[in-house]
Order: sequence, then C-alpha cells, then structure tokens
Amino acid sequence: MSLPDFITVVPVQAIASPCINVCRIGRDRLCEGCRRTTAEIARWTSMTPAERDAVMAELPGR
Repeated sequence: MSLPDFITVVPVQAIASPCINVCRIGRDRLCEGCRRTTAEIARWTSMTPAERDAVMAELPGR
C-alpha cells in the first residue's frame, strides 16, 4: 500500500535517556534507577539536547 502524495514520512530520532526501568523515588527525592529528579523526568522530552546533556553529566555524582 502506498501513501498519498500529501503525506510525508519524517524519520524520528530517539532521545537518549538514563532510565533503566527502576522507577522509584527515594528519600533523597531522586529516582533510585536513573538518579534524576521528578522535575527532570517530567521535562525530559521537552528539554533541549544541551539541557539533557547537562543533566546526564551530573548524574554520576548523584
């Protein structure tokens, strides 16, 4: 089946994420799996790549 001429297929690029599917918020208010805050998790897909990179760089120290 072919698509009509007015439909354009646009490739989607995956967004890197530190999520490891261990989603529990600990007493320190960070996810026990990825160490992000709930605010960071909620905003993740709307952050710019630079914002996500900055969070990723901070995670090992958390």
